Amino acid sequence: MSLPNAQVVSCTRCPRLVQWREEVARTKRRAYRDEDYWGRPVPAFGAASARLLVLGLAPGAHGANRTGRVFTGDSSGDWLYRALHAAGFANRAASVRAGDGLKLKGAAVTCAVKCVPPQNRPTREEQEACRPFLGAELAALKRLRVVIALGHLAFDAFLKARGGAAPRPKPRFTHGAEFETGRVTLLCCYHPSRQNTQTGRLTRPMFEKVFRRAGTILRG
Repeated sequence: MSLPNAQVVSCTRCPRLVQWREEVARTKRRAYRDEDYWGRPVPAFGAASARLLVLGLAPGAHGANRTGRVFTGDSSGDWLYRALHAAGFANRAASVRAGDGLKLKGAAVTCAVKCVPPQNRPTREEQEACRPFLGAELAALKRLRVVIALGHLAFDAFLKARGGAAPRPKPRFTHGAEFETGRVTLLCCYHPSRQNTQTGRLTRPMFEKVFRRAGTILRG
């Protein structure tokens, strides 16, 4: 069973997100004015055999919405793939563009919302419209054992999309928290956005510790 990437890329369910992703791709950032932007929903990156899933909120306007690969081409991606590489989940520490030779090892990366939202804030209706895609990704990941949720909205999205009875008591998002949700361990981590990394709310040691913990769980 493969990840539902073809269905994701062809989605036009949310008019506001369609309009915004295409406007960003058309107007571009000056630094990337000579590049062709992806400007479509961004599918998962990785194989259905992955045992670790990293779940973010949504593509970056001039990162994944430009490159077409999740968490690629912006500072959040720089943090993520460096941490994945350090923990042994990637063959290199940088993700620049699709086709750059980056390969994941037993891991996959996706977002709860597949299109870039204005001000990085998808509406509740947009999150709900995208939830079936995340549910299909989780269903396809038959060997999944660990999910790292980057931020509170990604955390909530996983709990709603996973299917089955909700854990009781309901888990509460806190950086570094760990929960058992059936066969999957859910790890909580602040999102590596500039808002968190430049203020010191999230440091590299804090971030990379979560990925090392994922590796420890998977090793037994």
